[in-house]
Amino acid sequence: MKLRLLVLGSVAVVAGVVAGVLAAWAFRTEPATKTVIAKPCGDRIFGHIASLKRQGDHFEMRFDPAWFTSGVTANTAAAEDGAVEAGQPVPNDNYVVEEGHRLLTYIVRPGAHVSVLTRNATGQLETPISVSELARIVNGGKHRPLFEPLDSGVWIRVHIDTACSLEQQYRP
Repeated sequence: MKLRLLVLGSVAVVAGVVAGVLAAWAFRTEPATKTVIAKPCGDRIFGHIASLKRQGDHFEMRFDPAWFTSGVTANTAAAEDGAVEAGQPVPNDNYVVEEGHRLLTYIVRPGAHVSVLTRNATGQLETPISVSELARIVNGGKHRPLFEPLDSGVWIRVHIDTACSLEQQYRP
């Protein structure tokens, strides 16, 4: 009889532990916060904005892509183009290769992220602006003073045919 009670008691304890583990697993809650890695909207391309004009509910941008290179790639390309002597480094470790001036057309929504380089009170160079103000800069209209001309180039992020962010490149 004692052996029988001992076995039944052991089975009951094991069953209780298993039930507790299964219940904890089945009714667990997700943590209050999760880490989510957001992908940028698309490919990143360097180049120059040739034009930016409103077309109905969006803007149409004509964009001249270029290659923003650094390191050995920049030094070799610059030497091949005659910008520096062979074996000499390029200034500021970057060189822009302007391979052609084929203009590509991209749609830019009015809410796209845009930043340009300005001297602002906080000491930061990067200043967010609207697509409308960027269009005024590109088209020679009234706008805030830039730290350097937009000719320094911009990085755009595109998804298929739409540029979702445009950021001016600093080039000392």
